[in-house]
Amino acid sequence: MDSVSQTVVVKKLEGHPITIITINRPDARNAVDRKTAQCLYDAFIAFENDANQKICVFAGAGGTFCAGADLKAFAREAENEPWNELPAVQGRNLAPMGPLRLQVKKPVIAAVSGYAVAGGLELSLLADLRVVERDAVFGVFCRRWGVPLIDGGTVRLQAVVGYGRAMDMILTGRPVNADEALAMGLANRVVEKGTATEAAIALARDLLKFPYACMLADRASVAYSAFSASSFEDAMANEFNGGAPVLREASKGAARFSAGAGRHGDYGKL
Repeated sequence: MDSVSQTVVVKKLEGHPITIITINRPDARNAVDRKTAQCLYDAFIAFENDANQKICVFAGAGGTFCAGADLKAFAREAENEPWNELPAVQGRNLAPMGPLRLQVKKPVIAAVSGYAVAGGLELSLLADLRVVERDAVFGVFCRRWGVPLIDGGTVRLQAVVGYGRAMDMILTGRPVNADEALAMGLANRVVEKGTATEAAIALARDLLKFPYACMLADRASVAYSAFSASSFEDAMANEFNGGAPVLREASKGAARFSAGAGRHGDYGKL
């Protein structure tokens, strides 16, 4: 069942276990205020908890992904709740931009159109993959206003693009276009203007062609290795311990291969 708030729209794609979460504040370039942050957090928690939904597509309405935090709204609200009194990190609790203290338990694909800057860049980094329209722009634009990255930007960006490129973006605050984003690994696909959501849904359908438990296990291992492992040995042990129970799927796949599926590099007919 679909749900709609004033600021976030959640749609479950008919016939497919795909949830589409869309920031719906186009008049504010989908900048996130406190209400939107709460709605985004609730939407991602609901997606995680829905056993029938397997992949999320995350988008922005009106040709922009997200222009960051709504600084005008935060400035008004700061009179009653100063920024230095925002909730501290307590596990998976609500962040200023909403869901960014989560490591979402299922795959997320961001469909990026227009600007994904400041907190909008951080929101795009919540996703595992980013499908980016040709005119999209990424950037740490909050550098201009003295607003730091407090929702995972310094944590996730370097894991995606590497230390040097992350420092370039973070220290300069410069815009990064789609082609450069693709070259540095920030974008995974570049598509024509107006097609990112459609392309992200098509990519989600492609992912669903393969055994799901195996995909979740490999995905979880990559995240643990990037963000949580204390050593190479720890990462290796976690990979094995998470993957071993899923080997039942591998036996089914091996049987299909033995029967002739996927021979001679036939990727698309598994």
